[in-house]
Amino acid sequence: MDNGVKAGSFSQRPLFFCGIGGSGMLPLAQIAHGLGHPVAGSDRSRDQGRSPEKFAWLEANGFALYPQDGSGVTSANQVLVASAAIEDTVPEVARAKALGCERMSRAELLSRLFNAADFSVAVGGTSGKSTVTGMIAWILSEVGHQPTVMNGAVMKNFVSASNPFTSARIGSRELFVSEVDESDGSIALYRPTIGVLLNVSLDHKSIEELRVLFGDYVGTAGTAVINCDSPEAGYLVPRAGAKVTFGIKARGVDITVDPDSIDQSELGIRAAVVNNRNREVFPLILPMPGLHNLSNALAAIAAASAAGISVGHAAYALRSFKGLARRFDVIGTSPSGTTVIDDFGHNPEKCAATLRTLKATQGRVIAFFQPHGYGPLRQMGAELAQTFARELGPDDITILCDPVYFGGTVDRSEGSGRIVGLINSAGGHAEHIPDRADCGERIIALARPGDRVVVMGARDDTLTEFARSILARLT
Repeated sequence: MDNGVKAGSFSQRPLFFCGIGGSGMLPLAQIAHGLGHPVAGSDRSRDQGRSPEKFAWLEANGFALYPQDGSGVTSANQVLVASAAIEDTVPEVARAKALGCERMSRAELLSRLFNAADFSVAVGGTSGKSTVTGMIAWILSEVGHQPTVMNGAVMKNFVSASNPFTSARIGSRELFVSEVDESDGSIALYRPTIGVLLNVSLDHKSIEELRVLFGDYVGTAGTAVINCDSPEAGYLVPRAGAKVTFGIKARGVDITVDPDSIDQSELGIRAAVVNNRNREVFPLILPMPGLHNLSNALAAIAAASAAGISVGHAAYALRSFKGLARRFDVIGTSPSGTTVIDDFGHNPEKCAATLRTLKATQGRVIAFFQPHGYGPLRQMGAELAQTFARELGPDDITILCDPVYFGGTVDRSEGSGRIVGLINSAGGHAEHIPDRADCGERIIALARPGDRVVVMGARDDTLTEFARSILARLT
């Protein structure tokens, strides 16, 4: 497939999304619909009665939904949009194959729409992609642009009564901002005007594979924006042509902060942003806590600078950035003083960033973690265990339920029990309670005034409902 083909060449083709409610599929379906495609889809979660409000919103806004039984695939003119991991036995896939429908992966469709834009900003890296994508989108909007945005999380600044599911924003088809994924190698499909590289660390692939993928990515970008605080990302700077570098600790970068100016609190972080290219200094007041979010802000400011927006304007815009759902999302605090936080942490680096933010302030941490699959747990389980054991203190506790599982043929022989054993062997304090509801009971029994309860995990919309239920019980 030529991913450089203009989107107009298939702009009237109807699209059928298999798994339309997923965090990656839903925003892409919204964008495709907004750009003129008839969009239909199915989802196993809908059939199982999970997240009914999301599917009701889709139907009310012109998306035709069907049971996942193949009944929605009716014409050879339809394009089936499905993950490469979706098996041929899934009814939609079998039906599409029988009719001769074209099949595209999520990344193939996204990259085609993305590459068709006149000006594009891609955000890559192991951690922080969604937050930085949201920050860049907000900066662009605040200075008068109307970007189309593809994100993996709901951007709170763009939420409205008419659209509570703003992990996508429909703007100009000629200005496109998107996070891009390396886990399946699809980052190679994108040809960004500006390519942001946040960090490189173990997630779904080996470090050797990631070096190749990200090296090619920064080499392809018109201008690469690279975080030199990440050793592996910094190692790839020579692969870039035009570039803007940034970092909190790294020396000799273009965009940085005065280290003596950093002021952290539970509510956010302040710092003086330094543009080393002309020695200008601007105040940054970010209403999000954690040094990782300061790094994310520098990434967004550097990307905006590469797009021709002044560092001062970009920093000022972030004062009103509201953050993303499930990214250190404070659900609330009970009358007794226990705070509940909903977070997307699911790999070692994301979990470490969240736990460090929590440990930067006083209070015990009760960390609940739902692994996002048996495969990922095998791939990164040892590193996850090291993260929880290293980042949490002797009074803190980690609670794991069994990995999320919605059916299929995945090997389930190694689960959460092994990870809990590794945490405890490394000096941490962890418990394995297989059922999530029982984990909730245990959290309620443990919680004391001043505790922070953090609910962590991915690929399951009901984790937010779980976090809210804990707060409701505590209240």
